[in-house]
Amino acid sequence: MNYAPVPGLPLVDARTPPVLVLRGPVTRDGVSGPSDALRALLDGGDGDGRGGGRGGGTVVCDVGGLGPPGLAAVNLLARLQLLARRTGGRIRLRDPDPALCSLLDLVGLRFEVEGQPEQGEPAPGVEEAVEPGDPAV
Repeated sequence: MNYAPVPGLPLVDARTPPVLVLRGPVTRDGVSGPSDALRALLDGGDGDGRGGGRGGGTVVCDVGGLGPPGLAAVNLLARLQLLARRTGGRIRLRDPDPALCSLLDLVGLRFEVEGQPEQGEPAPGVEEAVEPGDPAV
């Protein structure tokens, strides 16, 4: 089967995920508002797998305004991640404080962070070295 290549650049879906901006200070009781907002972002959309009543997709959580990290922030993010996963989605953190990332690692929570390569993916510009005598794959 032959076909003529289409001139120009290929079509790419350049939609960006919705953003949930989280502001501090975070309290233990302040989970319901962000949870409702996340649920609305996950359920809303245009039916492209990022919402539209089917759930799923990715929501970016801007955590730059959370303030000093603490267990209340960890609790909030853990609950948001749980809510997203229950609906078939996930959250990605934007602009997290390095101390917050360390605290999340300490308690064993893994979050995808904007600007970081996905796990198992080499960082951009890094080439794999080949040792002399290694068999070709």
